[in-house]
Formats: sequence, C-alpha cells, structure tokens
Amino acid sequence: METSDESTSIATSGNSSNLVGVPTGLLASASFNDFPIPLCIRGTRETHAALFDSLNKTKEFNEARRLFQKYMNSRYGFERKRNGARRFYASYLQVLEDWGFDSNGQAGAVLKGWVESRFGLFPTFHKEPIRRFNSPAWITYVEEKMSSRFNNNDIMEQFDLLYEFCQLAMLRFLATGKKHLRLYRGTNDMKEMEQDPKSAIVRMNNLASFTRERGIADEFGDTIIEAEVPVVKVLSFNELLMPHALQGESEYLVIGGDYRVKASYY
Repeated sequence: METSDESTSIATSGNSSNLVGVPTGLLASASFNDFPIPLCIRGTRETHAALFDSLNKTKEFNEARRLFQKYMNSRYGFERKRNGARRFYASYLQVLEDWGFDSNGQAGAVLKGWVESRFGLFPTFHKEPIRRFNSPAWITYVEEKMSSRFNNNDIMEQFDLLYEFCQLAMLRFLATGKKHLRLYRGTNDMKEMEQDPKSAIVRMNNLASFTRERGIADEFGDTIIEAEVPVVKVLSFNELLMPHALQGESEYLVIGGDYRVKASYY
C-alpha cells in the first residue's frame, strides 16, 4: 500500500464538521456501527415540517411512499416548460438510476459528495483508490461531483429528504425495533476498501452498495463481505421508492466508514 503523510491521507481524514451532530471520527468508527445512535440531517425535518407531519400520520408504507414522491414531484418540478420547450431538472431518481449503472460516474461523485458534506466522510475510491488530496483521483472526483448536469434544483436537499424519509420508513414500517440489518457485498476488487490485515475491519467507501440477499452478492464477486449495517446508515433501498430507482435487486445504499465484517471466498 502506498505510504502517505497522515495530514494528507484520505483514509485517516474527514471533515471536522458535518450536519448530523456526531463527530466525524466517531461516525466513521467500527464502535459507532456496533452501538449506533439516531442521526438526523440538521434542519431537514424542520424545513419540511408539513411533509413529515403527514408522513407520521400514514398507516401503511405504500401510503407513505406515495405521499413522499408526490411531495418531491410537486416541490422540485423535475420536468417543466420554459419558453415553450420542456426542460429537465436534476432529480434524485435520475441520480440513483445512474448510480445503479455506474457508481464511479458523475452521479456517483455527486452522491459521494453528498455523503462528504452531510456526514463528513471523504470517499476513498472513485474510479481508482483516492489516497491523497490533490492527487489525480481526488481532482477527478471533485470535478465530477461539481458537474452542472446534476448540481441544480437543490439536489443536495433532495437527498437530505430521501435520507430522512428512509429513516422514517425504517422506524415506522420496515425495521421497527431493529438497530442493524445483515447485508452482503460481493467483490472481486478489494481496492475499493481499505483493509486492516490485523483485524476483521474494512474501511468501506463513504457510500457503498450492499444487498440483503447473499445469493445476489455471489453474482458480483468471489469475495462475499457480510456486515451488520446500522439502520441509521442506510440512505435508500429498492423498495423505498416507486418505481425502483436502484437497478440491482435488494440493493441498499449504505453510508461508509469502518465495518467489522466476515469475508467468505469462493
């Protein structure tokens, strides 16, 4: 592994501030994942109080997700007419769909940038390992996360709302009383993770795809990573939205950091 100055190492760094009220170093740690506490993105539920008041009154999950998507369509107007022509504005659904095709494309950079700004966690992989600030890999990531294709229409706020809706749906309908979900990730390329050879801890990229089905993970690589993922670190999953924006079956988007894992090899 490339050696690097601690002051410029992506793997050992994070933003000193974030929007969830938990120190970034703690949030990134395996200890936090062992004993998670609730997280919320500052100001989101307060700014959209009417939405969350209505969501809290729903009695079924399908009712809640219909209400959420109706609100998003109304507030952000993803397709509008301007000067007689239709113009499309950045949509969280399109970003998720593009992530499903290529997590290392522009949409992937935008999502990793959202995690960086809200949770303070820097990405460790985008097209290639990101070892140092100002490296070509870091510069590529920064350029793509600022892409004008997606950075309009309050795209970061859209993902704030998605995260908060996901947490509400988990708490009320889908994972009531649970703090963890057992999820799996298949890979043939461990370069996307920083691994401590002396322990069963891996540093996941700041946003990573998992699945709840081990059989599906088998399709993506010979190494199967099994982790107990905190519910509070789930951004989205297939069944959360109608229609499904994520491409893979049973796919979960998970906030990264250090995870205690079990690895199986075939």
